[in-house]
Amino acid sequence: MELSCASVTSKHMFVWFMTFIGGAYLLGSVTGCGAAYEHAIDYFCLAKFRLDMQALDQRRWCSWEDTIELYWELTNCTYIVALKMDCFWPNRQVDLFFIQVHQLYFQNCSPTGRLLQDPPNGILGPFILIPVLVTLLMTALVVWRSKRSEGMV
Repeated sequence: MELSCASVTSKHMFVWFMTFIGGAYLLGSVTGCGAAYEHAIDYFCLAKFRLDMQALDQRRWCSWEDTIELYWELTNCTYIVALKMDCFWPNRQVDLFFIQVHQLYFQNCSPTGRLLQDPPNGILGPFILIPVLVTLLMTALVVWRSKRSEGMV
């Protein structure tokens, strides 16, 4: 009986030890990319993104159509660097990196990612013209109906 208790205890210790070693390995692979990974994405990814954004007129930074490709390249670059460095992706460094990118380049943009501008006249015109015409038509109908009913009474 004592022998089986000792073997159960050693099995529990072995399982606990293997869990601890596995967890330490995973934690090391996730956090082991800290400073080196940050430096790599700054050097390889952010440098190119900065050049691309400087080439783009600053008034167009909030235009999603103009920046989507640049943003996708930046995201893809952080992913590829993580793969090459055997890092987990996405990770805390990537989150902080993109928060900084948004603070630098997209802070004053609308939440939809589109430039705030008036719609084209082909769209705006009917939205102005139709209510005006309906108001005039209803006014004319009320006046015509009120004159007609006075003669009937």
